[in-house]
Amino acid sequence: MGWLAWERFRCNIDCKADPENCISENLFMTMAKRLAEDGFKNAGYEYIIIDDCWMTTQRDSNGILQADPERFPHGIKYLADYVHSLGLKMGIYQDIGTKTCIGYPGSQGYEKIDVDTFASWDIDYLKLDGCFMDPKEFDTAYPAVTKHLNKTGRPIVYSCSWPAYQVERKMTVNWAAIRDNCNLWRNYGDIQDSYDSITDIINWYAINQDALISAAGPGAWNDPGTQEPVVS
Repeated sequence: MGWLAWERFRCNIDCKADPENCISENLFMTMAKRLAEDGFKNAGYEYIIIDDCWMTTQRDSNGILQADPERFPHGIKYLADYVHSLGLKMGIYQDIGTKTCIGYPGSQGYEKIDVDTFASWDIDYLKLDGCFMDPKEFDTAYPAVTKHLNKTGRPIVYSCSWPAYQVERKMTVNWAAIRDNCNLWRNYGDIQDSYDSITDIINWYAINQDALISAAGPGAWNDPGTQEPVVS
């Protein structure tokens, strides 16, 4: 388990107006410290995961992704080293298509470069979203990234959005292929700040539980999405 920025912080990149809540090095270092010192790590929460909006809008001259220099002034490797120093693991976000869901550079055509870059930064977890690519291409695109990940020599947990977009399009989902290529996979839409959203996700899992149960196994599991704490 771990902590993912998206549901709470979305794509807040205005660090001048909102320095404590923007997607930045400071935010992830702060949250990593909270996980390590407030009992979450001991309860099994070990991953700090960056979501969308961490990078610049252009790759460098070698095609390599760059962290936003104002919001991540020391780079992602520095942040990963800090997270590791607390006994935690570092996760990062990218997209299988030409762009991320917000519009930053995606991995299509750069799959090997991106995976090798993440390995060089000592990333432990990759969330690979599914925007800006036809879901009909997922059955070949996601396994291609699996092969690149395996060749890095670094153990990186692979979180796929492969079935989520196919479910949305009412396509037939190849659960066996997903299980063979991904460590975990998103099956449904993003959770929102409402009980209706929570119950909608629970109901979908209940209706589709037979297919989901048979897909899961050691090293491969269904991802129900972000947990929502309830404060009374």
